[in-house]
Amino acid sequence: MAKDAPKMKGIRSRDKGGGRLRKKRSDTKISTLAKRYHRRFAGHVSWQLGTLLKKWRKPSLKKAIRLKRRTAKRKRR
Repeated sequence: MAKDAPKMKGIRSRDKGGGRLRKKRSDTKISTLAKRYHRRFAGHVSWQLGTLLKKWRKPSLKKAIRLKRRTAKRKRR
């Protein structure tokens, strides 16, 4: 089976309405995501994704990873 979207790790299913890629489950552990996306989430590895998104006020994992990249670039300068 081919990947659904370019630059996407693994195979993710699509929603029934509109064919969009489904959202990541909110009960996924941050430690799992840190390993998969090679990112650190400020020591919050025991949290679940839903908790992290609420605390950071982000609607999705994609937005949280983008935020993380921007802050990392700023610190390097």
